[in-house]
Amino acid sequence: MRIFDAHCDVLYKMFKDPKIEFQHSTDLQVSGDQIKAGNIKIQCFAIYVSPLVNPDLFFHASLYMTDIFFEKILKPNPYFKLITKKEHIETLGENEVGAILALEGCDAIGRDLIKLKTLLRLGVSSVGLTWNYANCVADGALEERGGGLTQFGKEVVSLLNETKTWCDVSHLSEKGFWDVIEWADYPLASHSNCYSLCPHPRNLRDEQIKAIMERDSVIGLTFVPQFLSGHLASVTDVLRHLEHICELGGENHVGFGSDFDGTDQSVVNLSSAGEYDHLVNQLQKYYSDIQVIKFLYKNMEKRYPRRK
Repeated sequence: MRIFDAHCDVLYKMFKDPKIEFQHSTDLQVSGDQIKAGNIKIQCFAIYVSPLVNPDLFFHASLYMTDIFFEKILKPNPYFKLITKKEHIETLGENEVGAILALEGCDAIGRDLIKLKTLLRLGVSSVGLTWNYANCVADGALEERGGGLTQFGKEVVSLLNETKTWCDVSHLSEKGFWDVIEWADYPLASHSNCYSLCPHPRNLRDEQIKAIMERDSVIGLTFVPQFLSGHLASVTDVLRHLEHICELGGENHVGFGSDFDGTDQSVVNLSSAGEYDHLVNQLQKYYSDIQVIKFLYKNMEKRYPRRK
């Protein structure tokens, strides 16, 4: 079955270690080989700028990772196709893989909309407003202040609406989340789990999950053990979060955003993109083929904005 994975941090890992070669790397959880083994049809690649980078170089780092995406992933592997609009998904060939470029956190743009416009023109079609802490757009999930969108943040969301770009609430403060639900036309939670099952600030409360459903959007469950169980996690823990969303009425609003290459921890038997079959096998034990297709691919694909 085809898979749409809404988040991975390959670009950051390759940014940190320029010697990593994407296609056959054993240092990556999402490599070309792993994508083929896991039957991933669409993979989102995040541009994540670490707080350890000099703030004066944030935007440069985001451009560097964009260059890695084009030069080290797309260019040497012609079966990868850049996705910037819905028609690109609909016309993917049988042996082609769609690659979506995403921005994880607007720290890279500072307080400059031109920088965001530049990244959008380079192919970014999903934008997470924050990482864990505050920036000029909003507060992140771990920022003690817990503030919502700033005035500049509202300008950012307005631009995302204008360009029909996903506005990603994963990593956002709760107040920021509710601001996005009010302001954004294309909200998304690319890699978040259920707070009621694992009370971590990065996870979504039931009211937030229901709000995403009411906006006809989608939540990508992540495979980070810290957000699944708080400790060692198994595929069963992933299914617990999936079933909880289904119990809330979210069968048509849940998918997966692995966060592969974004953490040193991993789910047992689900430690790389090539092991997605372990999840698929478990899903098929408890859900119909129609439901499994929705969880793995269709729910995400359906919500990708239809841009011009």
